[in-house]
Amino acid sequence: MSKQVTIRQFRYFAAAARTGRFSMAAAEEHVSQSAITSAVLSLEAHLKVTLFERLQHGVALTAAGHDFYRHVRFVLDAFDEALHRPGQQNNGVSGVLRVAASYTVLGYFLPELVLRFKKANPGIQFDLIDMELAQMEQAVLNGDIDMAVGLTSNLKDIGRFEHQVLLRSARKLWVSPSHPLGMRASVTLQEIAPYPYILILVDNAQESGLRFWRRHQLEPNVVLKTRSMEAVRGFVAQGLGVTILSEMVYRPWSLEGKRINAVPIEDGVPVMEVGMFWHKSVPLCETAQAFKHFLVYACH
Repeated sequence: MSKQVTIRQFRYFAAAARTGRFSMAAAEEHVSQSAITSAVLSLEAHLKVTLFERLQHGVALTAAGHDFYRHVRFVLDAFDEALHRPGQQNNGVSGVLRVAASYTVLGYFLPELVLRFKKANPGIQFDLIDMELAQMEQAVLNGDIDMAVGLTSNLKDIGRFEHQVLLRSARKLWVSPSHPLGMRASVTLQEIAPYPYILILVDNAQESGLRFWRRHQLEPNVVLKTRSMEAVRGFVAQGLGVTILSEMVYRPWSLEGKRINAVPIEDGVPVMEVGMFWHKSVPLCETAQAFKHFLVYACH
């Protein structure tokens, strides 16, 4: 009979997944490195899968580990919410909530949060709309939606809106392990520049991505522009190009099961910020105000 799985093991595993190093996870959790290692080994024995690939400079989640991490995050968030929200009304708020969100946010950030909010507020009816950033800005200004959730770091003039940052995610080099830069501990933009580069076009990424290249007086060697995240992963995993994208959308495998590494960049490439924004002179309705408070609580 295997030992019982504990919340502490989940916390230690999640810290290792976030930091990519058992030593950093130990420092974050204020325990010994052996405690982190023991927790991970116990979980792997219980699940009968390998959760981390052990690398020269740390660890990386396997496909099974990445899937498990999503569930662990949900459990830890729910556990924390249960501890900090006792005695609150169970019926919550009700009504229609009009929210626009971008491609990246809808795919990698909002689903689990929307599920949790709807469970706490069953009377809420979401009207979710997929929009590009420019469309979202105009929809907020026109009053067509209650709020927008997108990559606020990519907005051209965020001062036009009330806003709240919810998540900051580091940008890293995505690269095949067989690529000359694939096993490096870190790289510079100067080193990346000569190699074939894949540019994602969604969420105003072309303009915002090229901005930090030009700040260093460099241009990437773009060989593919695409709106498909899976196309990016496929080409990177095959060694046909590299890209710079955030940890939030990083997955260590392509659809074909080929490995993708994420290498830190030394040049101070700006982080990607996910946030919500709404009209500066129009107060949020009750449902939007409740969703705003929930997102701030859940993300911070």
